[in-house]
Amino acid sequence: MQLSEQELQRRKSKKDLEDLGINPYPAELFEVNASAKEIHENYERHKSDYRDISLAGRIMSRRVMGNAAFAELQDETGRIQVYFRRDDICPGEDKTLYNTVFKRLLDIGDIIGVKGYGFTTQTGEISIHVTSFKVLTKSLRPLPVVKETTNEDGSVVKHDAFTDHEQRYRMRYVDLIVNPEVRDTFIKRTQLVNSMRQYLNNKAYLEVETPILQPLYGGAAARPFKTHHNTLDMTLYLRIANELYLKRLIVGGFNGVYEFSKDFRNEGMSRFHNPEFTQVELYVAYKDYYWMMDLVEEMIEKVALDLHGTTQVKVGENIIDFKRPWKRFTMFEAIQHFTGVDISKMDEQQLRDTCKSLNVPMDPSMGKGKLIDQIFGEKCEHELIQPTFITDYPIEMSPLAKKHRSVPGLVERFEAICNRKEIANSFSELNDPIDQRERFEEQLELGKRGDEEAMTLDEDFLRALEFGMPPTAGLGIGIDRLSMIMTNSASIQDVLFFPQMKPEKQGGGFDEKEFLAIGVREDLIPVLQKLGIQSLTQMKEMKASKLFNDVCGMRKKMKLEIPNPTLQDVEGWIA
Repeated sequence: MQLSEQELQRRKSKKDLEDLGINPYPAELFEVNASAKEIHENYERHKSDYRDISLAGRIMSRRVMGNAAFAELQDETGRIQVYFRRDDICPGEDKTLYNTVFKRLLDIGDIIGVKGYGFTTQTGEISIHVTSFKVLTKSLRPLPVVKETTNEDGSVVKHDAFTDHEQRYRMRYVDLIVNPEVRDTFIKRTQLVNSMRQYLNNKAYLEVETPILQPLYGGAAARPFKTHHNTLDMTLYLRIANELYLKRLIVGGFNGVYEFSKDFRNEGMSRFHNPEFTQVELYVAYKDYYWMMDLVEEMIEKVALDLHGTTQVKVGENIIDFKRPWKRFTMFEAIQHFTGVDISKMDEQQLRDTCKSLNVPMDPSMGKGKLIDQIFGEKCEHELIQPTFITDYPIEMSPLAKKHRSVPGLVERFEAICNRKEIANSFSELNDPIDQRERFEEQLELGKRGDEEAMTLDEDFLRALEFGMPPTAGLGIGIDRLSMIMTNSASIQDVLFFPQMKPEKQGGGFDEKEFLAIGVREDLIPVLQKLGIQSLTQMKEMKASKLFNDVCGMRKKMKLEIPNPTLQDVEGWIA
């Protein structure tokens, strides 16, 4: 493993701490009785409460001025300034703890615990006067140093920010440290789930858990992940949905059950798709899809109010209003509204002709339902910004939904579309076991035609239906997509702590050929590696002047008999 000069120095500092008898990773607890945010909010009103502060955090900056120093500590709640004075830290003759440990062996990124008392500096900044400190964790890798300046208009400008999306997603732990505003997205996501859970619990529905490993995959049209159980010598699948198990519980006599579930679909990845995702599914006996529409409106309106204090949420350039009631279209009405074409009476061939005339992509494996879904997805979905219910789908598109009570050829189903994407899907659930078997058999035929997303035939689920399932309304809401909307996030990766990523290149991502291709001389490659530059993307985030100075300084430090690059050379590298 190629270590940068900073990484080598930090390892040496760790060894020096150990030689001084200081464990850089102590086992015992460090008692914390205050947080940065709490001190900032309450100190001026309750100064006497902050005479004995014990706080732990990560060093994010520091200024050493001989026998005194200022540093910034960051905990979960924010940052606070701490003040060190040598003679307070080391009241006796031995000044090692300040002169050696603090000044020489600690770095930005290290975690320390401090004890002291609150005070206000001459410039009016609330701070902690440190009387003692303890090393809690020595950081062996340097953090990206994000510097902030304030413009004349008062706006904050970040320099050398950690903004590369791939690095942020791959190293979320660093992202959370240097871009602490990212935490708010994930806090809001948890609040969103808690809001929905509270709503459903208040209705006395039971939260349950169902199998993730399933002998048959079902409940949705999707490709599964496949695995093998050695002891039972059988194929198992990671669930693509938990619908069929929740319906079994309705058969068993529960009036309402729900589950926040991790589901898995072996399909493409995009700004809106991750192979592992979260949804909540709800099933309530003796209800229908009209009732469920009212519930969805009410529950998501509550989520918006709980998170934002208003039903209006800014998403990109739009203000989305979740206030009830939401607009409602049938699927055929929506297609006719946005294309001018009435497809309600068309057969499969006419639908193929319509797809051609509307320039909608299709393939031979698609049946009537898939063709209608393609037309809607290509021509309608992107037009729907405000929350909208699309209802009454063709029977071919919905193998688990009940036939429409009054319109032949349709089923009682709705999807909630918001910000151009589906956020919820619901049926009046099919509970006729004979009809369900026929639908499954039709899905098997689609599978034979090459449709990899066709459903399987689940005999045990059919057996459960034969014992009798009451009329039931079912619902699935995508937590990831709803979180994107409620946090104004452009990508699903922004609302997942650890989104699925393509494999990282060996050697930390450093590809020498990429650097040579943009004009970096071969003899300068070791200099860039010594500086800790691990990828072309990382280098392009740097300022040309800083990179130029760093390269020239490191070449000199490494005593390499090679010419420095020019500033123009470096500007060309990152252009």
